[in-house]
Amino acid sequence: MPIRDQTIGEFLDQVAERVPAPGGGAVAALLAAQGAALLGMVARYTTGEKYAEHQATVGRIITEVDELRNIALRLADADADAFLAVADTFRLPKSTEQEEADRSAAIAQALANAAWPPAQVISLAGMVVGLAAAECARAAASTARVNVEINLAAISDERASLEMIAETGKADSIIARAEQITATVREQIRG
Repeated sequence: MPIRDQTIGEFLDQVAERVPAPGGGAVAALLAAQGAALLGMVARYTTGEKYAEHQATVGRIITEVDELRNIALRLADADADAFLAVADTFRLPKSTEQEEADRSAAIAQALANAAWPPAQVISLAGMVVGLAAAECARAAASTARVNVEINLAAISDERASLEMIAETGKADSIIARAEQITATVREQIRG
């Protein structure tokens, strides 16, 4: 069942189980989706006559965050599917040298594939931060980065590994921007 169709309780129960998926990548994607949803709520409260001069911007933000939320949910499912595929490769036969070699190659490829959804969550979190939903997006970027780094240890493909390192490198600037936005907002609240 797609993550978007599960109740929060069902999803959390699955995450808490001793199963390969859903896991950290799906959780990171949902954090990004929540950040986008919160920004959508704020934007929808910023409509009407009082904010008429900003309607074009507000409308664009609503459209963007709704799309980002949908992308994040698809990435959550992609992450879960990728880790189920990883688990399947560990069940491949390894009785002969050829089977062992085929199994190792399949595991390596599955792990490389599994690193992509959380790597994409990092970029998605950057877009959410760019639209000012800072804290959920910061948590999404940080959580996704850790998941990619966990996968990096098992990726033997040097090109894929370098691509993942480049993706995780984006997280530091996203986190710093989110912290800056939060600090600015908190400063304004204190007045």
